[in-house]
Amino acid sequence: MGEQNSVILHGNWTSPYAKRVELALNFKGIPYEYVEEDLRNKSESLLKYNPVHKKVPVLVHNGKAIAESMVILEYIDETWNDGPKLLPSDSYKRAQARFWANFIQDQLMENSFLVLKTDGEAQQKAIEQVYEKLKVLEDGMKTYLGEGTVDVENNFGILDIVFCALFGAYKIHEEVLGMKLIAPEKFPVLFSWLIAIVQVEAVKKAAPPHQKTVEILRFLRQSELRSSAAA
Repeated sequence: MGEQNSVILHGNWTSPYAKRVELALNFKGIPYEYVEEDLRNKSESLLKYNPVHKKVPVLVHNGKAIAESMVILEYIDETWNDGPKLLPSDSYKRAQARFWANFIQDQLMENSFLVLKTDGEAQQKAIEQVYEKLKVLEDGMKTYLGEGTVDVENNFGILDIVFCALFGAYKIHEEVLGMKLIAPEKFPVLFSWLIAIVQVEAVKKAAPPHQKTVEILRFLRQSELRSSAAA
């Protein structure tokens, strides 16, 4: 890869935020070098390129660093604008995509992580909060996605990426938690959308290793539960 096309992604395979960028690069067909970061022992490069938050993901394009996943997604879409677009061309549709992507990030991510990290009454409360937010998203997607079959393959974009990065590994989540967060009987629109998303080639390419992910999520869950019990 020549210097004028140098694209490096600093990420961590467990990070849904880094997964967003990986999905976007895959979908756009952008060649890139991937650098796996140990978040317990961050590299000098990561600290140099993201001195403010010191987190992944960081995209380094021709030596220039861009941090924060949503900022990176829009940068990718604006910079590589001769291929498929991540945001709709219609200004209203584009605003709606941004709105719902922010809703998923602001309203769903934290509570979804709480379901993984808690048990008993605390977990049940987190589940109820996730269901409440998913119901809002379900109703919103009825309008945004429209009627009939969801054509994600030809309309894959930022909203699909953000939703997929959080819920795309739904089979793994079911195995670890013993429950379905996006159950088809509760959220038929979201479930159909999710099934369509995971069939996209860029998503298949970025799918995490099943058993390894199950093991790390179980380990993280048990660690959090032990810490809570000891507190």
